[in-house]
Formats: sequence, structure tokens, C-alpha cells
Amino acid sequence: MLEFHSDIETYFKIQYLTSRDHIIPYLKGKMDMTPPLRVLEVGCGEAGVLKAFLELGHHCTGIELEQKRVDTALSFFEKEVEAGQIEFIVRNIYDIDPMKDKLKSFDLIILKDVIEHIPDQEKIIPELKKLSKPGGILFFAFPPWYMPFGGHQQIVKSKVLSKLPWIHLLPRFLYKSILKSFGEPESTVKELMELDDTGISIERFDKIASKYFSIEDRTMFFINPIYQYKFKLKVRKVIAGLKDLPFFRNFYTTAVYFTLKNDK
Repeated sequence: MLEFHSDIETYFKIQYLTSRDHIIPYLKGKMDMTPPLRVLEVGCGEAGVLKAFLELGHHCTGIELEQKRVDTALSFFEKEVEAGQIEFIVRNIYDIDPMKDKLKSFDLIILKDVIEHIPDQEKIIPELKKLSKPGGILFFAFPPWYMPFGGHQQIVKSKVLSKLPWIHLLPRFLYKSILKSFGEPESTVKELMELDDTGISIERFDKIASKYFSIEDRTMFFINPIYQYKFKLKVRKVIAGLKDLPFFRNFYTTAVYFTLKNDK
């Protein structure tokens, strides 16, 4: 396991810097970012991404399934919670009713490194319509399944396995047996097997999203923006020509940013 995955404060900072230096500048080119906007992050974790939006004066809401992660977020945002600048909801998004929960619709909805963990993606994407205001923007960022580390194998304890690209594309039974032979905990094996079920490609996301929203932009990165802080690598986009090769682009795109608009 890479060190920053077990260091909550470091990981929080990495998420914050990625949001401040890359996600927000990206979104400024796609929508009016004049505050205050109502911003929702689904699967917010400790809310490092939302911190950058708070600094700009936006009102933020985070939805997260794990109480433990929200407890950590609350410790990071004590003053902001008290001031009513940010709130957290510990619940499955499918169990949220905007009317009963007195939630106003959101100008911007964010799912960063989340959609690849969600089963039945054809269900979750239209579900977001009930939380998005007409004309609202949705931002998705995720690693395509076929990219070198699309299986999130970097979370394993083995230093060898954590650095092996495309190992997650081995036949499932073989990949699972390799993980177990290297002594990976059952919980880690289970998590990686679930990713094998939910990992998503650029084309699959495009197909699902376009049924319910208009796709305003798709930007593909050869070097994921977050790698600037994880590995000190310079961010690079996939060059023209290569980004237009269906299927093959999934193998060298380490992150894709999608902007959707709720105009239907």
C-alpha cells in the first residue's frame, strides 16, 4: 500500500490540492463559478475536494456512506459546520428524498473517483437528476477500468503487486489467486473483486450519461492531475488523435474528466 493511502491527513491534502489546482480551474471553463453555488459531492469521504469550494464561498453538502469518514470530515470542518457552510449526510443516495430531506437542488454535483465503485451505474446516473437543478452541471472524474492501475491494485500491501500495471485484467480466478498467494487480507481481495464488477470504461460511461444528460466535455489525461501530488509527475492530457480511438484510449488514459449538463 502506498503511504498516502493510510495517512488520512496527507490524503485529505492531496484531494484538496487536486480540487483547488485542477478541478476548479477546469470547471471555470465550463460554467459560471460565481459564488455562492450549491455544491454537492457524492461519496465525499473526508471532503478534501469540497474544501477548495468552501474557500471560494460556495455552500457545500457531502453525501457519504461511511460514518467513520464523515466523523473525520467533521473534525476537519468544525467551524464551517457551525457556520452552516457545509453539511454532511450519512446515507445511501438512493434513500435521499429532496422533499422530505428539505434539500434544494444543486448547481453542481461532483463524483470524483466514485462512479467506478458503484454497482448498477445505469441506475445512479439518472438518480442524480432529482438533485440537480435545471441547467445544473455534473462533474465526474474516474480512472477507466483498462488503464494500468484501473483495478486500484495500488492499495494492496505487497510492494510488488501494487506496482504491477494491468494485473487486474488477468482472468478473475487467476487475479484472485495471486492476491491470496501474496497474503492480501480478505477485505482487500473482496474490494478488488468488487471493482472487477463495477470498473467502467470511457465508452460505457458516455453511453449511459448521454441518455439522461448532455455531455458538455470529456477531457482525458495521460498523467492524472492527482499524480502531481502523489508522485510529483507533470500533468499531461492525451494528445489529439489518441483521445479519439475508441476502446484503445482506455489503456493509456489514467483519468477522464466529464462535464454533463441537466438540460432535459
